[in-house]
Parts: sequence; C-alpha cells; structure tokens
Amino acid sequence: MKELTNTVAAVTGAASGIGQAVAIGLAREGCHVAVSDINETGLQDTVKILESMGAVVTAQKLDVTDRSAMEAWAAKIAAELGGINIIVNNAGVGLSATVEDMSYEDFEWLMDINFWGVVYGTKAFLPYLQKEKEGHIVNISSVAGIVSAPTGSAYCAAKFAVRGFTESLRQELEIGGSNVSCTTIHPGGIKTNIAKTSRVTESEMLPMDQEEMADDFSKLALTTPEGAAKVIIEGIQKNKRRVLIGNDARVIDIVQRILPTAYQRLVSTGMKFTFRNRKSKSQSVASPAPVTAVVPSVAPPTQEKAKAPVKAKAPAKAKTPAKASEPVKASAPAKPEPKKSESKVEASAE
Repeated sequence: MKELTNTVAAVTGAASGIGQAVAIGLAREGCHVAVSDINETGLQDTVKILESMGAVVTAQKLDVTDRSAMEAWAAKIAAELGGINIIVNNAGVGLSATVEDMSYEDFEWLMDINFWGVVYGTKAFLPYLQKEKEGHIVNISSVAGIVSAPTGSAYCAAKFAVRGFTESLRQELEIGGSNVSCTTIHPGGIKTNIAKTSRVTESEMLPMDQEEMADDFSKLALTTPEGAAKVIIEGIQKNKRRVLIGNDARVIDIVQRILPTAYQRLVSTGMKFTFRNRKSKSQSVASPAPVTAVVPSVAPPTQEKAKAPVKAKAPAKAKTPAKASEPVKASAPAKPEPKKSESKVEASAE
C-alpha cells in the first residue's frame, strides 16, 4: 500500500508507546484512524493529539482478549468510517518468570493478550479488508519471536506463535491472489511502558523485582516509539514480509542465522554471569546487617566503665565497721540489749 491518504487504519494498544506513535504516524500520512486500548485515560490522550493534528479519529475502550468485542469494534469502524484498509495488532504485555515458578494464570493472561488478541484482530478485520481495493495486516511480534531467552518462555511462546501465524497467513493470501497482505514486525528494545506493566515472578534465577527489571530494560532500550512507527509504516508501504526494528534486532537476527542453536549456549553463559553478579551484589548489600549485629561487641568498653563503679566497693572499705567491732568487745553491757530487741519483735508481730 504505497498510498495511504484517505485510507482507514485501526490500531490496538494505542494509549502509549508503539501503538500511539503508529496512530500518529498514519494520521500524518493522511489516514483516518480508529484507536483502541484498555487504558481509557491514555487512549484519550492519544485522541487529543490526533484531533490537534486535524485527523479524523474514533476511539474505543477495548479488551483484545474479548473476541466478540473485537468483532463489534471492526463492524463499528466499517460503519462509521466507510471501510477499513489497515489493522495494526499491537496490544501486548510482558511476563518474566521461569517455567517452574510461573503460574498458569500468568501464562494464560499473557497468551490471551499477545497471541489470541492478534488472532482475534486478524480474523475480525480480514473480511472488511478484503472488500477494499487494498488491505494490510500488521502483527507485532518481537526479537523474542526470533530467538528465545531464559525467564521469557511465555513471552517467546506468544511472539514465536505470532510470527508463525502471520507468515502462514501471508502465504495463504498470496496463493489466493488476495488484495490483502500482511507483515510481521520484530522490534528490539523500544522505549515503551511494557517493562513497567510487566509481571515478574522472582526466583533464584531471576533475583530482581518488577521495578529493577523495568530499570534494566530502560537502559537497554535504544529505539524510540516514533522511530519504530516510521519503520513500521515504511514496511506497510513497501509490503515487506518481515520488519526488524533497531540495530539490536538486526544483530540478533544475524546471530541466529549464523548460530541457529549455538546462540542458546552463549545466552546461557551470559545469563549465568549476570545472575551471579547480581546475586553477589544483593548479598553485599545485605551484609551490613551482620555488621550492625557486631556493634554490640564494641560496647564492652562501656560495660567495663560500668564495672568501674562496681569496683568502687569503697563501701567494702566501709567494712571498717570491723573497727566498730572494738566497742563490741565491751560485750558485758551489750547482753541486756537482745531482750529489748525481742520485746520489739513481739510488738511488731502484734
């Protein structure tokens, strides 16, 4: 689709990141844009930007895991905007956990959005695209759909599935001589909120929480959403089968081609080193606790000082009442006094 002016494009996950940037980029190309997201606040921000550009825009709060809602949204766009030419299935989430520690609920949550959301979007919009002169389906996979990574089994499973699904669809459309085509997108690290909204299950292999994971991701993400959107739109116009976004994605693709299975050993070795470093750092950070426990052992000087007054058994010298024992030698007059004391004891007893 070389000419995008006055075409209609629908974008899921358009509240922020790649989805928002693609919607804005398509509007600049002259597209009428329909945007959706489950985040209604962010979605309204996107609408305001598009309206300020003078674009024709409609918006829908949408859960991509709801097949009926997806079908209803496609029908609504076709009715309101007179047809649909492009669907960009972008909505996605992240999950970091080992296979052993990952819950079924988290696994299903990710697959419902990242894979089934793409399937629902593709099948709901395809009939409308086929009615137009030209149509294009854009499905967002990832570099995690080219290579696998530890603690990313669910994410990789979904992204490999999106890749296989879209590449198969492309061949079917070609065989059938369809007016519709499709492209698989493989972004590398993009500066989006996906890491901040990801779910993380901590384990011995993954000794970090969600905040630390997001911080690490932000340091590695090199491409802006706007840069990614530009490449995606070029991919639509050039009818590319596969689009790699970012130098990191291109390097990963090359490594996988040269070392189709050996790359796994490289990843494992690198991750072992990373986890070992992180673990030792976390232990060194935790080590001050024992130091505080040792502080009481420094306290003995104060205890010795406390003992010093005890040594001041100057009262012990007050045992000089032994000198007062000299009057006791005058024991003859002292004998009557015990009787007086007895009489006093009896009085007190009463």
